[in-house]
Amino acid sequence: MEITRMSFFGNSNIGVYAYTNSKILVLPPGIGSSDQREMIEVLKVKGLIESRIAGTVLNGVFIAGNDNAIILPRIIFDDELESLRKQVREQGIDIVSYVSGSRFTALGNLLVCNNKGCIASTLFERDVVRDLSSVLGVEIVQLPLLNLEIPGSLLVVNDQGGVVHPDAGDGDLKTIEEILKVRVERATVNAGIPFVKSGLLANNHGIIVGGNTTGPEILRIRKGFGGGE
Repeated sequence: MEITRMSFFGNSNIGVYAYTNSKILVLPPGIGSSDQREMIEVLKVKGLIESRIAGTVLNGVFIAGNDNAIILPRIIFDDELESLRKQVREQGIDIVSYVSGSRFTALGNLLVCNNKGCIASTLFERDVVRDLSSVLGVEIVQLPLLNLEIPGSLLVVNDQGGVVHPDAGDGDLKTIEEILKVRVERATVNAGIPFVKSGLLANNHGIIVGGNTTGPEILRIRKGFGGGE
């Protein structure tokens, strides 16, 4: 599985700005074309979408999903949603773009999904979870990880493995394995940051880490994702 370092706008917190699954990469405007090409090569996505969410560049904070659907917050502007869906259609990407009705909008921090399961914050409304489960095509389990309500910030997975906040206990690891059906490694990003989502993008084909991520951290991350393809 190919892995590379990258920063956006001079910032190594790449997971705040971008979202990816194995089909699609959603970037904010302003990322250079050479960086875009490198990301497409590493992640082997079928399409690249440029979009803002609610007028911001914080796509990684606001977007969650898996290869069946991307979940967008209710605060996305109508023109942003129209543009995003148009780009998806024009690039022939078979994926649903679904707008969640939840009052909670930082979906990337509150959901962590792969194509086998999903962990959601207990903050979500029950009817929202039911609808999201149907759209994503996986069972969603609501629970805290590390006694926190931000599983999407603490954990990054694909269908082969993943990495989690270094303070995760053995019980957390067992829960993740049972729900998402992958084994994960404890890890950090960007020279010691424990909230791994902030500095990591991964799908079933490749991994991109923040520019400050150290060699030992990369080895741990690579081990967590199990090599992949």
